[in-house]
Amino acid sequence: MDDTDRWRDMASAPRDGSRILVTIRQSEQGPAEVDLAYWSNGDQFGAEGWRASDSSPGHIIEYAEPELKCWMPMPSANRTSMPSPWEGDDEQELHGSGI
Repeated sequence: MDDTDRWRDMASAPRDGSRILVTIRQSEQGPAEVDLAYWSNGDQFGAEGWRASDSSPGHIIEYAEPELKCWMPMPSANRTSMPSPWEGDDEQELHGSGI
């Protein structure tokens, strides 16, 4: 399955505070890009809406609905996709100094 099969319309995005990947539309400020975001119900720091996950009190990055094109769930950390541990014998080879 390639990434185009996993992107979904923003209307179906979860609004429960879970983190998702979003595509930010291309604009005069720059090309389209992907960010990690979540839905905030609003608090003393900002209004209800989409926020970048690296937002913090006093520095909230909010996205208006029209700025976001689509979303996908965060990829899972699947143990089967993890690389095998390095099992070499020569420590110098590991650090590239075994030349």
